[in-house]
Amino acid sequence: MRHARRRIVRRVTRLAAVGGLLVGSAMVTRAVASEPPDASTAPRTLARTASGAGADLVSRLGTDRTAGHWVDSDGRPVVAVTDERTAEEVRRAGATAKRVRHSMSELRSATSTLRAAPRVSGTAWALDYRSNEVVVRGDRTVSGSDWSRLTGVAEGIGGFVRMERTGGAFTTRLNGAEPILSTAGRCSAGFNVTDGTRDFILTAGHCGPTGSVWFGDGRGDRQVGRTVAGSFPGDDFSLVEYANGKAGDGADLVAVGDGKGVRITGTGEPAVGQRVFRSGSTSGLRDGRVTALDATVNYPEGTVTGLIETDVCAEPGDSGGPMFSEGIALGVTSGGSGDCDKGGTTFFQPLPEAMESLGVRLVGSGRQDAAAGTSATAPPGAAAPGASAPATGVEGSTLLARLTDRRNVGPGLLIVAGSLVALVATRWIRAEADRKAYQRHYSATWG
Repeated sequence: MRHARRRIVRRVTRLAAVGGLLVGSAMVTRAVASEPPDASTAPRTLARTASGAGADLVSRLGTDRTAGHWVDSDGRPVVAVTDERTAEEVRRAGATAKRVRHSMSELRSATSTLRAAPRVSGTAWALDYRSNEVVVRGDRTVSGSDWSRLTGVAEGIGGFVRMERTGGAFTTRLNGAEPILSTAGRCSAGFNVTDGTRDFILTAGHCGPTGSVWFGDGRGDRQVGRTVAGSFPGDDFSLVEYANGKAGDGADLVAVGDGKGVRITGTGEPAVGQRVFRSGSTSGLRDGRVTALDATVNYPEGTVTGLIETDVCAEPGDSGGPMFSEGIALGVTSGGSGDCDKGGTTFFQPLPEAMESLGVRLVGSGRQDAAAGTSATAPPGAAAPGASAPATGVEGSTLLARLTDRRNVGPGLLIVAGSLVALVATRWIRAEADRKAYQRHYSATWG
C-alpha cells in the first residue's frame, strides 16, 4: 500500500512538472513577443489624454462659447459650453459637455475687475470651471472692512462671483524638496534646467533676490550656486546657477524621500480635476487634485497671478518644491494656507511659463513636450535634483520585482526552472527506489 501511494505521488508530481513547463514556456514566449517596458511605455492614467482632448476643444471652439475644461472622476474630459450647438460639437468629439451660463470671456473679465480693485493682502481668487464661478477667498488676516469692500466689488460684477472666508493665512512657503540654504532662509531645489551651456535649479522667486548665494548644507561647506534671474511678485520663479555650471548625475530626477525619486521627461499644463504630486523637505511626498487655474494670490509681499490652485497640502519648508504628474513637470510650490494635518490650499507657479520667460529647458529633455514618464504613484529609486548620486533607473525596481513582473520573462523562467527541478527530482527518486529494490532482491537471492 505504501509503495502504491509513493507511485501516485511521483506520477502527480511528474504531471505537475510537465504542466509547469508548458505554462512557463508560454509565458516566456508571450513576454518575448511583446515590447519590454521602458520609460516611454510606462503605465499612465487617462488624466493627460483627457486634459489634452479638453484643451484642444476649448482652443478650437473659443472663449466665447466655452468656459474651461476638467477631468471627471472617471478620467474623462468635460468641457463647459454656453449653447447647445457647441455642446453637440463637444459630444461628437468624444467628450462630455456641460451647459453653463457664463463664458470664459466673462469669467476673465470678472478677474480683471478684481485685479483693478484696491489690493487686499490675504485674499485670493481663481476660476472654478466646474461651478462656472470666480471664487474669492479671504484668510484670517483680512479685516472686516476690507472684506466688505471687496464683497461690494464682487456684487457689482454679478452673481457668479462667490465669496468665501478661509482659515489660516496665505503665505509664501519658504523652504522645499531638497533643501538649499542662504542668508534669506531655506528653500527648495525644484527642477534642473539648462540653457544648453549651463545648468540651473528652477525654484520659487520669493526664495531670494538675484545675487543670493545658496548652500547644500547647514554648515555652508558646499556652495550650490547663485540666483541669477527671477520674478517675484507678479510671477514666482527664479534661476539658481550651479557653482560648477553642471547639475551632475541624476539631474532629470526629483526626490520624493527615502532615497527615491521620479524621472521627469517633459513639461506640461495640468487640467482641473487631475491628480498631481508635490515633494517637499518638510512634509515629503503629497498628492491631491488641481482645483482651479489662473489663480491670483495677494501675499503680504505682493500679488502673484496665473497660479495653479490645488488641494495638495504644504507646510513651511516645502516652498519651491516640484509638482508633477506621470513624469511630467507642472510647476513649483509658491504658497498657500493650512497644513498637512488639517489640509489646505496650495498654489503653484506653472512651469512652462517660467521656462519660456527664462529661456531654459529641462535637463535631459530635448523638447518641452515629451511623453509621460514614470508614474508618480510608484516613485522609483533616484537621486535628488542636482545630486551627484546615480539613479537606480526609471523603473527603480529590484531584481526580485523585475523577475515577478508579468511583463517580463522572469515569471516564465522561474516556472520552467522549478518544473525542471521537479522532473529531475522525481526521476532521481524513482531511480534510487529501483536501485534499492534491486539490491534487496539480489541480496535475497544470493544465498
